[in-house]
Amino acid sequence: MDEITVHVEADVNPTEDENKVKRAVENMFGNLNFEVETHNHGANLLVGKGKGKEALTKLQNLLRRERIRDAARHALYEGLGEGSLIFYLNKQVAFVDHVSFSKPFGESPLGPIRVEVQCGNPRELIDWLTFKTS
Repeated sequence: MDEITVHVEADVNPTEDENKVKRAVENMFGNLNFEVETHNHGANLLVGKGKGKEALTKLQNLLRRERIRDAARHALYEGLGEGSLIFYLNKQVAFVDHVSFSKPFGESPLGPIRVEVQCGNPRELIDWLTFKTS
């Protein structure tokens, strides 16, 4: 598989603990390189970056453990682009170490975790993450 870059963003609302939001992201992706961007509207933005399959291995293992590979495959194909893959995860569910895909708005009250993966062949990446079961 070609070079993979992972970019993860999650709002840190004024009512949230930044460390808990970071933990939710780490539960899905492990150790990324994190930074916090300050915004004027009250919320900060936690940004995580990683490279290679290693940045997605924890998510792959969670999809296997949760037995939602087929559902994940469908959700990932919805975000398929030319050389990229964009998907959203429920932040509250991620905090308790489970995976739940989300829409960009409305399904996750405190906002979702936005994930953008850049790679040469996103279909191959989806196959690797979900290794089709049917």
